[in-house]
Amino acid sequence: MKHYYYLLSFLLLCACSVTPADQSDKPPKIDKEQVTIQTFPMDCNIRAIIAADENTLWFGGSNGQFGYTEDGGEHWHIDSIRHTDQPDLEFRGIAKTPNAVFLLAIGSPALLFKTEDQGENWSVVYREDHPDAFYDAIAFWNDKAGIAMGDPTEDCLSIILTTDGGDSWTKIPCEDLPPAADKEAAFAASNSNIALVGNHAWIVSGGGSARVFHSPDRGASWEVFDTPIVQGGKMTGIFTADFYDAKRGIIFGGDWEDQSQNSKNKALTADGGKTWTLIADGQEPGYRSSVQYLPDSDAQGILAAGIPGISYSADGGQRWAALSDSSFYTIRVCDSGKAAWLGGARKIGRMSW
Repeated sequence: MKHYYYLLSFLLLCACSVTPADQSDKPPKIDKEQVTIQTFPMDCNIRAIIAADENTLWFGGSNGQFGYTEDGGEHWHIDSIRHTDQPDLEFRGIAKTPNAVFLLAIGSPALLFKTEDQGENWSVVYREDHPDAFYDAIAFWNDKAGIAMGDPTEDCLSIILTTDGGDSWTKIPCEDLPPAADKEAAFAASNSNIALVGNHAWIVSGGGSARVFHSPDRGASWEVFDTPIVQGGKMTGIFTADFYDAKRGIIFGGDWEDQSQNSKNKALTADGGKTWTLIADGQEPGYRSSVQYLPDSDAQGILAAGIPGISYSADGGQRWAALSDSSFYTIRVCDSGKAAWLGGARKIGRMSW
């Protein structure tokens, strides 16, 4: 019996010494003093970036420009696309699959370009000539299935889908989508109006309403949910969204014309977007146009960037710390969780901590 007691005591000691599972999911502490931002001057404004890793970034910008680096910014390949029907192309959306890169231009005609040879040649894979066409963001679930969204041209948001790797795209008819509210649209601020997890898609809106559109089946069916984010003004609403998993997500935005406003501009969901709860309401930060969860953080580590600066939360958005007052439009966190790329006015940033 004594031997059994010692064995039991030893097993209990071992069990207590094991790190709890949630400890491994704690977000890395980002110390402002350790944050460095390397800035690369550019000849265009950049709201569309996609980071493959800490060394590889693609971007699309104004003046029809695009480019990429594969060595952390030491060298850049920069070029531009010209089109007779849109002489001043402005790219606000970008997506990358293992085989291709896509650039989405705002304005009419709507033009979506694809390259399979690192930007040496581009083809138009989708065109829409409606005078109100204005596409805001693009993303892919995998190498075949993708989605892009834009402002309403009829009585619903514009949503197009591909299932063949982006070679062809089909627009969802309004009868298969929730109707748009009065003066509801979206903001082409950071290519983050769309969030994807598994087969799910979430699309966020602004203007007359600030709502979240959800599809659980890669765009086959849709539902829409109200949010408490400020709305009703021309430049109010949700500017960006990210989901950590199929249940937990964050939306951010505010009022572009009053960027210091820090109430009704950020909210969380724990039920896949059906309901939203304001966080840090009346507290900093104010307006932000791009938000991203840190990987492997159990939805606790969050970075948000915008014209006023870059902010960080280590507790799921309840409290925020200012990391930098550097102005950027968009941020993409690398899979390592130790670095992020940023796009801004005539610059790209690489932030590490």
